[in-house]
Amino acid sequence: MSVNATLGGVPGFLAVPAGKGPWPTLIVVQEWWGLDAQTESIATRFAAEGYLAFAPDLYRGDLAALGDNQAAMSYVQKHAAHNVPDMVNAFDALKSHPDSTGRVGSVGFCFGGRMSLALGIERPVDAVCTFYGGQMQTLFDRMTTFHSPVLGFFGDEDVSIPSGTIEEFRVLLNKLGVENQVIVYPKSGHAFFRDSDPHAYRPHAAQDSWIVTKTFFKKHLVENK
Repeated sequence: MSVNATLGGVPGFLAVPAGKGPWPTLIVVQEWWGLDAQTESIATRFAAEGYLAFAPDLYRGDLAALGDNQAAMSYVQKHAAHNVPDMVNAFDALKSHPDSTGRVGSVGFCFGGRMSLALGIERPVDAVCTFYGGQMQTLFDRMTTFHSPVLGFFGDEDVSIPSGTIEEFRVLLNKLGVENQVIVYPKSGHAFFRDSDPHAYRPHAAQDSWIVTKTFFKKHLVENK
């Protein structure tokens, strides 16, 4: 079952597993286009795996068309002040939600990948997954309080991530003593997981990363109680 919902004052899309809860819980964070059908489909996929999945609408209804970078950038700037507070409020609401086990992870894509990491700075997230986190390097000097296990995915042809950033990320996580797995897929660029975009989608990378992601969240949200 999927419904529009507001949690912690944050509007979004809530995908609920079949059966009876409580369930381990995930925050699924949009790309910089906004909360679109792609993001909702990913939340629905997680619900089918037994997770209560909430995709917050960080743009409060604004949505850029795929490829409209100018509109996307304007929405990033317009909503920047409340993005992290919204993530925190959604996390707090889900942590105590009656249908949640209290184990909460986050997963985000591009802009959402950065937001997923940003949440880990502010709250003790049980597992953090970032897919090609855009501008994630802007968070590195603030990650001294970051302790969540991390799973990161990148493509070796992603020109949006500055050279050396992925290795810097891996070194930082190791220095912090954070459990981490950072994977770089060959012949893959930005947004390789977006199966609604044939120009960006890379089936092998998308399918493999989905398997690894499910294993990661099962370990930290289901088995480690």
